[in-house]
Amino acid sequence: MRLHRLDITAFGPFGGSQTVDFDALSSAGLFLLHGPTGAGKTSVLDAVCYALYGSVPGARQSGQGTALRSDHAAADTRTEVTLDFTVAGRRLEITRQPPWERPKKRGTGTTLDKAQSRLREYDPATGVWKDLSRSHQEIGEEITQLLGMSREQFCQVVLLPQGDFARFLRADAEARGRLLGRLFDTRRFAEVEKHLAERRRATEARVREGDAALLADAHRMQQAAGGAMELPNLAPGDPGLAQAVLTAAAVARSTAREQLTVARCRLTVAESARAAAERALEEAREQARLQRRFAEAQERAARLAERAGAHRQAQERMERGRKAETVAPALELREAADAEHRAAAAAEARARALLPEDLAGAGAAGLAAAARRAAEELGGLEAARRAEQRLAEVVAERAETDRQQRADEEVLQEAEGWLAEWETVRSALQARVDTAQEAATRAEQLAVRHESARQRLTAARRRDELAEATEQARRRALASAQEALRTKEHWLRLKEQRLNGIAAELAAHLVDGEPCAVCGATEHPAPARRVAGHVDRETEERALTDHQAADERRAEDERRLGALREALAAATAEAGETPTGQLAEELEELEAELEKARRDAAELHTARQELRAAEEERERRLADRRQAEVRAASRLARKESLDHEKAALEAELAEARGTADSVAARAAQLERRVALLTDAADAARAAEESAERLKDADGRLAEAAFRAGFDTPQAAAAALLDDAARRELQQRLDAWQTEEAAVRAVLAEAGTAAAGRRPPVDLAAAEAAAAAADRRLREAVSARDAAARRCAELDRLSARVAAGIRRLAPLREEHGRVARLAALTAGTSADNAHRMRLESYVLAARLEQVAAAATVRLRRMSSGRYTLVHSDDRAGRGRSGLGLHVVDAWTGRERDTATLSGGETFFASLALALGLADVVTDEAGGVRLDTLFIDEGFGSLDDQTLDEVLDVLDSLRERDRSVGIVSHVPDLRRRIHAQLEVVKGRSGSVVRQRTVV
Repeated sequence: MRLHRLDITAFGPFGGSQTVDFDALSSAGLFLLHGPTGAGKTSVLDAVCYALYGSVPGARQSGQGTALRSDHAAADTRTEVTLDFTVAGRRLEITRQPPWERPKKRGTGTTLDKAQSRLREYDPATGVWKDLSRSHQEIGEEITQLLGMSREQFCQVVLLPQGDFARFLRADAEARGRLLGRLFDTRRFAEVEKHLAERRRATEARVREGDAALLADAHRMQQAAGGAMELPNLAPGDPGLAQAVLTAAAVARSTAREQLTVARCRLTVAESARAAAERALEEAREQARLQRRFAEAQERAARLAERAGAHRQAQERMERGRKAETVAPALELREAADAEHRAAAAAEARARALLPEDLAGAGAAGLAAAARRAAEELGGLEAARRAEQRLAEVVAERAETDRQQRADEEVLQEAEGWLAEWETVRSALQARVDTAQEAATRAEQLAVRHESARQRLTAARRRDELAEATEQARRRALASAQEALRTKEHWLRLKEQRLNGIAAELAAHLVDGEPCAVCGATEHPAPARRVAGHVDRETEERALTDHQAADERRAEDERRLGALREALAAATAEAGETPTGQLAEELEELEAELEKARRDAAELHTARQELRAAEEERERRLADRRQAEVRAASRLARKESLDHEKAALEAELAEARGTADSVAARAAQLERRVALLTDAADAARAAEESAERLKDADGRLAEAAFRAGFDTPQAAAAALLDDAARRELQQRLDAWQTEEAAVRAVLAEAGTAAAGRRPPVDLAAAEAAAAAADRRLREAVSARDAAARRCAELDRLSARVAAGIRRLAPLREEHGRVARLAALTAGTSADNAHRMRLESYVLAARLEQVAAAATVRLRRMSSGRYTLVHSDDRAGRGRSGLGLHVVDAWTGRERDTATLSGGETFFASLALALGLADVVTDEAGGVRLDTLFIDEGFGSLDDQTLDEVLDVLDSLRERDRSVGIVSHVPDLRRRIHAQLEVVKGRSGSVVRQRTVV
């Protein structure tokens, strides 16, 4: 894949539109991407990744969507990234726009536009770009298929993160495994391990579940057997569990069947005994029943004899009651007539008591005539009633007219007073609006000045902090440089001493008869001897290690000093030379002015609302005044008409009401008189009629009593029985006859009489014997049923156990097979000598390829000294497979990569990153990567090593490949001619592309 052109608009720190011509940069093979900290070097790489995959790398993924937009961009400028590149022989162009919260075209506020993507392809035949897709998903699938890499793999092999591979060199096997797993996507092998482990746990759980169910059935059988079954002390998973359960079940079934036979025999004997006891009990109960029946009959006959006199009196009373029933209708008629007469007389007395004295003694006819005269007079007052009602309406309307007149006068007075003050109120409110508007304008101007002052103050404070930190870093760098020089001189001095005494060191290993490593002689007549102060190899290596450590500290201090100086220069350019205290005072003054202007401007909305409300109130007052004047003009004529009508109605009513206070009062008097007279006439007629009916009822009652045989009507009334008394008396007579017949029937029975002459029966003894026989039978039945249930339950559980054992056999076989495979892939099996997991085994093969590819470049960078090799050795108690060692050709020893110095670690990690890029590229389908980026790490190299590393990187441009280096190292600006500089400023960062001669 080759990058041609990158266009960035309003992205990250870039407020405007910037263009990067990768074709021009790639023509030199190596190009440098540099700039101050925070300028946006990484944002250029983020834009490339965002164009391809729609998201930025690693930890910066939180900056997605609207957060990718530049804070320096204009409000109407949309964020956009366009990348022109070639992959797999096809030239493509991707344009991506993240979601954008833009200003609304109409009104105020903002609206959110969705993300947009576009993929085009250049047609060399026609020389035009053709649209391929505008779908995010389709574009993502197309790019992933063409590159053959995920976003994580792309960021590792194209945007080489040097620090990650430095940590990769020193990491343990687990950390290496995580990185390689992400790059080579070995999740399927981890899934295989996980799947086998889950299968092993599942089959083990199923086997244990089956064993647990088998043991549970065995315990149920033991409970069913009632203690006749013994189980060995076995747990789920024991190999002899099934056979032990089957044996114990067979013994329990045999014992249960013997117990069932014995229980059946005992049941037969108990049934015979209970039948004999029940027959004896039935005979005794029948004899006792007959004896009780005879005794009860004798007692009932004695009680009948005692009540014979009362029975005869009841018969006589019943006969007199039947005779009196013939007189009952006449009695009822007389009582009704008497009650009616008394009620009519009382009503007449009450009605006459309410009449005037002159009419209290009049008859019914006279009272009716007086009522007719009063009704005729009442009818003549109907017209007067209507006139009185109209008069009340006229008076109410005249009062309402007066009230409306007073209300309109108040409205007119209030409106005139308010309108007189209108011009003064309007002028005051308009002045408040103008003052608040001026304050708002002043606040906007002060806000711009305040933000600029705040940024300068922040930069000044950062400038002061960086100046102090730079001075401290300078002193540390000077001290570390002196220390590195001292350790180097010490190491060189010891090395020289060791070389001077190397003969004695070699002679210490000479053995008579064995050839000398220097001259080959087998005789050693005068071997050299060590002198005082001899330096051995370990002492020299310790001095070298101290020098390397000191040199690493020196390089780190110088790199830190350079970074602080760049940051100080940027902060000084932004803040200027003005003292921080002066800037802080200026900012406080601006904040005070801004706060006051904002408080004054806050009154603008309130003042405008009050002015608008006052104008609306003026319009309402003018309208109320006009309406009140119109109503007053029309009200005068209505008042005159109402006064004339009121006078005419008052004259008419004065004549109609007479001495009463009103016509209604006069009508009420007449209505009461008519009602009283009518009621009195009706009551008098009703009293006369009821007296005649009472006299007729007395004659009929006397005649009916004589015919029934009673001397007087009172005697007939006394003999009369009501329904309840007659039913009660008849029930007593019927009960006497029924009881008498029943006693005679019982005493006439032959069996009952014979039983009465026998001695009493011992029923309790017979019942006790029957109960004992029944208890013994129930016990025998329970024993027989329990034995039968025990046999059936044991048979059922035995069949269930046998079926469970048959089902468990294939599960046990499957569990064994899956457990062996899971242990093998997890590295815990004895067959896995290296204790290597399946994923680690695959990653180990990839690591071998990476180490081989990295060694080709590492040897050149280290002048043939170092070689990277893969190791299967275990680290401590961990698993093996992902070890990484370095072979030092100078010593011939193989050691861990964590022992490399800072500079050695850099070019080793760089070689590893380049080798890993080659392997991942081959793994992804062999897509050629013509453009690579390497991020930092060059500051730890000396001049010779830096030349060797640059030579290796320069060799990458074979077959038209280019490499971009992201670095702060000043020396690289002299060594690399093609440069892309990112310059930051207050309005955002810009890129400058140039070639240094």
